[in-house]
Amino acid sequence: MAKEKELKKEQRPNENMKEKEEKEMDNKEERNEAIASLEKKLEEKEKELAECKEKILRLAAELENFKKRVEREKLEHMKYALEEFAKELLPFLDNLERAIALAKDTKDMDKMIEGIELTLSGYFKTLERFGLKTFAAEGKRFDPNYHEALSVEENPDVEEDTVLKELLRGYTLHDRVIRPALVVVSKKNQTGNQKEGGQDESNA
Repeated sequence: MAKEKELKKEQRPNENMKEKEEKEMDNKEERNEAIASLEKKLEEKEKELAECKEKILRLAAELENFKKRVEREKLEHMKYALEEFAKELLPFLDNLERAIALAKDTKDMDKMIEGIELTLSGYFKTLERFGLKTFAAEGKRFDPNYHEALSVEENPDVEEDTVLKELLRGYTLHDRVIRPALVVVSKKNQTGNQKEGGQDESNA
């Protein structure tokens, strides 16, 4: 009995060592599997990253080509943007040339003036179709956004800062002033006011 007990005691440490070794082996296998799984995932991610880099480079190249194409088209458009406008003006140039030729061969000034007026009227209508318009200035209150004062005149019959004369037409292009009207603006008669004031004081 004593020998059996001693044998059992000797077997238990051996069994424990064996179990411990088996557990370590299992853990090692699990670690190896986990490492292999992580390495596989890392390889997949690296592959995805390389594909993303390739896509980014391709998109960057496409964007650069798109910018260049837009710039070329923009320059081309700017170069020929006035082509349609120029075509519309050609008939008026032809009419003016004919009017000059007629003026050299005839003494009928009335007909020549009438022809020039018709040409000018058609010219203005064509400009309006393209957004270029003129605006009335005479009799309006002076507005620095639309008018440029060349000189000032005293005029007791109108309010101060009224446009008395339009020396040069003003124009707008799609509601933007591209040339203000050149005008003469009214002001009060200061000398007359002083005299009137002096008379009032003397009468008082």
